[in-house]
Amino acid sequence: MNNHGIWNLNFLNHILDAMAEGLFTLDQDGKITAWNRAMEKISGYTAEQAVGQKCCLIKCSRCYDQTNPADISQCKVLTHGKTEAKECFIRHKDGYDVPVIKNARLVRDEKDNVLGIVETLTDLTEIKAIKAREASAKQELEKRYALGNIIGKSAAMEKVFHAIRAAADSRATILIQGESGTGKELVARAIHYEATGGQQRPLVTVNCSALSETLLESELFGHVKGAFTGAHKDRIGRFEQADTGTIFLDEIGELTPYMQVKLLRVLQEREIERVGDTRKKKIDIRIIAATHKDLSTLTREGAFREDLYYRLKVFPIRLPPLRQRLEDIPLLVRSFIEKGNKHEGMDIRNVTPEAMKALMAYPWPGNVRELENAIAHGFVLCRTREITCADLPDEIHSQNQSYAMPPQSASLSNQPSFSPAPLTRERLVSLLDACNWNKAEVARQLGKSRTLVWKHMKKWDIPLKRGESQTIKEAQ
Repeated sequence: MNNHGIWNLNFLNHILDAMAEGLFTLDQDGKITAWNRAMEKISGYTAEQAVGQKCCLIKCSRCYDQTNPADISQCKVLTHGKTEAKECFIRHKDGYDVPVIKNARLVRDEKDNVLGIVETLTDLTEIKAIKAREASAKQELEKRYALGNIIGKSAAMEKVFHAIRAAADSRATILIQGESGTGKELVARAIHYEATGGQQRPLVTVNCSALSETLLESELFGHVKGAFTGAHKDRIGRFEQADTGTIFLDEIGELTPYMQVKLLRVLQEREIERVGDTRKKKIDIRIIAATHKDLSTLTREGAFREDLYYRLKVFPIRLPPLRQRLEDIPLLVRSFIEKGNKHEGMDIRNVTPEAMKALMAYPWPGNVRELENAIAHGFVLCRTREITCADLPDEIHSQNQSYAMPPQSASLSNQPSFSPAPLTRERLVSLLDACNWNKAEVARQLGKSRTLVWKHMKKWDIPLKRGESQTIKEAQ
């Protein structure tokens, strides 16, 4: 070989050694003829140790669909000419597996004679480590900011998480109160599954507002054959189905006076009587009730039995509306995007800063359920990897200019500031409810004077306090 040929060979070796990917070559007999420095790092074998050995030296875990590396005469690359990138493992010299992406290509001369095979290996160790750290961080985040399917990091939600864990350790009757869309059923499920610890115990859900009084009685208590027209056979009710487990009575504030009496007896005696039957049956259940109504107000007005109210609220849990936990919105949005990607087979990464600003400024009368629906709406329209303002429902992005973004200090408080415009009677009552009818707090959130709040209350005949009938006009 002349000097020029030697220089070219040395130059080629320098190029191979500079590669980040591992590269080695095989001759017609399947013996290693070249081995770059990246291969030394990936496999632990030096070039001196590898050259002249068969390719089974690295013990590839999946060599062209064969469990064990084959002789080159059996190698599928000979018939295919090349292979697509394939993720597999090779065995390091020290005995541990190294994750790699493997490529191979057949090399022929100008007369189409086989000269050998070139293979490249991309080390995935660091990538796998990063993904593992990300997964661990995600699990830690979920552990810290989620309980069941409930997500939040605000102080208000930390109180809810604490209450759920405390309730799970008790068999006391629980009353969950909160506006529609705040996740009352999710809380009930979290309590049940925290309490059972993975044991297979029933969780039965009943919406008390969905059925008439007669149907609800039969649904809850069951009936015997012939109890009424159409009762052709015995049927157990939801209370019996939930025996040893939990029954969740949603919209408990919709119960009729008759059904309130029936439920009170269940709470007192822990026994039920099927419709048309005279026999009583003991049941062992946890009762969780929920309502978006103010039961204390209904009790004062005579619309809800006081004795039943106090039987239900042994352990009350109040869920904050989304407008009082704005700092949870980014976490919720991330969760809904992940859920949407899995359901729709998409790869949306985030929302744009402008879209997040609009989400943070909107008052969310429908709470978390409305936010989830807004992100689902965004999935329908989004054609990029980020949901924009234009992808959100009209009522959200159209009011982006109408609602002021809360200051940084307010966004971290339990009562985040937002200034809706124009101010309506419904919005003012909603703000009063959110602030426990503290007019000064309402004024602060509106950025207006307390006098102006009083004037609006007088103008719209809003009561002095929640549940009271007397208005400012009457008081004056």
